[in-house]
Amino acid sequence: MGLPMKIDHLQVTVKDINEVESFYDGLMEALGFDLNKKIKVYLEEMDMDVIEYLDKSYDFGICSALKQYEEETIHRRKPGAVHHIAFRASSRNEVDRIYKTVLELGAKILDEPQIFPQHGPNYYALFFNDPDGIKYEIVNNDDHF
Repeated sequence: MGLPMKIDHLQVTVKDINEVESFYDGLMEALGFDLNKKIKVYLEEMDMDVIEYLDKSYDFGICSALKQYEEETIHRRKPGAVHHIAFRASSRNEVDRIYKTVLELGAKILDEPQIFPQHGPNYYALFFNDPDGIKYEIVNNDDHF
């Protein structure tokens, strides 16, 4: 058996893709994605707008909700929902840098950067919600591996 497979891409459904595009542009750029490699398309056969942030390591995308779901409340504990997405930072300074960026983008900060001893002695993380309430984490865990 070989190494575990790596993630190729993630795609998150948002309520109004046009309202959150600038937030995600800023977040993805802070995470190291080159906005020159961003793709924005409308898939007519699916009636879906898609924005993809492309990179060699993996791609991250957002897509529009079906019209009948645009007003639904997002809750990360619903079956089938993403609980949260965590991005690994290379250092605590990187976590702090991204914290400043997401503040400027208007993210709702759930937990400012700090050690979370319940996850380990070096688990330094930031937790925030995007404009729709989707939970994200930026973490550096020096003793992870």
